[in-house]
Amino acid sequence: MRAQNGDQSFTHRCRVYYEDTDAGGIVYYVNYLKFMERARTERLREMGFAQSTLAGEDLLFVVHSSEARYYAPARLDDELLVSAQITELNRASLRFKQQVRRATDATLLCEGQFLVACVRTNSLKPRAIPEALRAAFAAVSGAGKHSEQEIKRGS
Repeated sequence: MRAQNGDQSFTHRCRVYYEDTDAGGIVYYVNYLKFMERARTERLREMGFAQSTLAGEDLLFVVHSSEARYYAPARLDDELLVSAQITELNRASLRFKQQVRRATDATLLCEGQFLVACVRTNSLKPRAIPEALRAAFAAVSGAGKHSEQEIKRGS
């Protein structure tokens, strides 16, 4: 695991492929959720944790709830920048704020919030986020500098 300090932004680059679009060449709305899922997974990997390894440790992250707003369309071959910012860290869950922007002009295309729960692999029952993972999330979310309540308020 890499040591990290402060509120560090994370951006995942991806490309719009034909399979991501509708007949008009515009990204189908649900695919933005896929782009954001990949960014959360890559954020975790960048922190030194692979989801495949965590599953072997009786730990999964599942989306509890999501909210998305769409502003402008992405099109075939666009390069996208997908952020994954942790805004809330709780005992068994965390909240992400995410944005999808077009790389060429930084136009905001979509943004969303996701509440992600930590659960046991077999039972899917909630479990506490392990301390090493919790510390890594705290480091990248600024929780090392702020309390969980301050993160919730956006301080």
